[in-house]
Amino acid sequence: MVKVGVIDGQGGGIGALIVKRLKEEFRDEMEIIALGTNAAATSAMMKQRANKGATGENAIIWNSSRVDIIVGPLSVVLPDAMLGELTAKMAAAIISSEARKVLLPLNQERVEIVGISREPLPHTIESMIMKIKEAGHV
Repeated sequence: MVKVGVIDGQGGGIGALIVKRLKEEFRDEMEIIALGTNAAATSAMMKQRANKGATGENAIIWNSSRVDIIVGPLSVVLPDAMLGELTAKMAAAIISSEARKVLLPLNQERVEIVGISREPLPHTIESMIMKIKEAGHV
């Protein structure tokens, strides 16, 4: 079974939307692990029926190398993102993981990704679903 790590911070709203959509699309074909930088983020993702959840720096570092796909906002690979919740160690573990990363290009950290059109969050999540399907993991 494919393991997907959904990483989010602050209130976990983006991660919760991702978990909800993954569950709708793939049902029980994948194991979804909610990885929050804080308890509120993990809780929000668990409410959307993630299979497991873990919180904090060590949990994110440890699980990054144990999942097949990592999804979340682009900020999960930017040190000090999410108002400082995303540590440099977390960002390094995520970006160096062998897992495929499917990151949403949200502009919350004042980082512009050139060549990508700005879309509403629901459209961006649909693009994420298509990338996961194209990869053939599920």
